[in-house]
Amino acid sequence: MSRRPSKDLAYGSDGVGRCPWAMSTPDYIAYHDQEWGRPVHGDTEIFERLTLEAFQSGLSWLTILRKRDSFRAAFARFDPELVAAFGDADRDRLMADAGIVRNRAKIDATLTNARALLNLQYQDGVGALDTLFWSHAPAGSPERRALADVPASTAESLALAKALKRRGFVFVGPTTMYAAMQAMGLVNDHLVGCTVVSA
Repeated sequence: MSRRPSKDLAYGSDGVGRCPWAMSTPDYIAYHDQEWGRPVHGDTEIFERLTLEAFQSGLSWLTILRKRDSFRAAFARFDPELVAAFGDADRDRLMADAGIVRNRAKIDATLTNARALLNLQYQDGVGALDTLFWSHAPAGSPERRALADVPASTAESLALAKALKRRGFVFVGPTTMYAAMQAMGLVNDHLVGCTVVSA
């Protein structure tokens, strides 16, 4: 197959071809170039990404990206044992924290997911979320030659969502899980010719 760059690539003043969604702000360029699509491992690291994807639902990812340090501070750097122990006083604190997205359902979902993660680790050991998540990576990622080639969800993201729900996780629908799979490198949805992939 030809490796001709995608017609949908965008080029900035640095002359670098990137996925077009990355070009609107320097925050997105840095996230695209340094993080998006690179493999993420570790239960805590995946718990953080799942939490941020849940908070993003209905909002711009840029909003979440710019509040990321505040989220880390508010949620004890996403240590699942600490977050699982949060109670009513912590909910009130989080609802009053202007540094994060103050949505009670999403805050409660984060606490629920921390407890589900601890249960999963109790049953299957530390690294169980990492193993579960990566067991749903597709055998290979097709080349994305145009933005229209990038799906909103896949059979794998649906299966992952179902597997997580069976284990007590919430706010993990197939579209949210596909976004997480893209961000954490389970699939490569950089467009063909994106300099990040070529580097």
